[in-house]
Amino acid sequence: MSDDRPPIWIGHVSMKTAKFEESLAFMTDLGMRQVAKFDALAVLELRGGTHLVLQADDGGADQQASFDLMVDDLDAQHAALTKAGFEPSAISRGKVHATFEVREPAGNTIKFFDSHAVGPV
Repeated sequence: MSDDRPPIWIGHVSMKTAKFEESLAFMTDLGMRQVAKFDALAVLELRGGTHLVLQADDGGADQQASFDLMVDDLDAQHAALTKAGFEPSAISRGKVHATFEVREPAGNTIKFFDSHAVGPV
């Protein structure tokens, strides 16, 4: 069986949060898989094996996340966040991607994109 996936990927990204438990719940509600949880740190798995390291930090609020998230159905994700009581921005449809932003419980802004992945990832 041939493996056509690229041979490299991003292993870990991180985000600091002033509302650790709320941010952790937000990420798992998005569909991330919790791999480990400690008093002030959690590791969550995303598609492709990338891990989000979520760190409790009183200064970790109202920042732009250093990563973005990509989903198969951007409109459905936007609707789900709205239904959950969040206030995502309007969807902007560009030449390559459609995108929106939302603030997670600690106030950090995360940008969501639609996918243009080629083949299995």
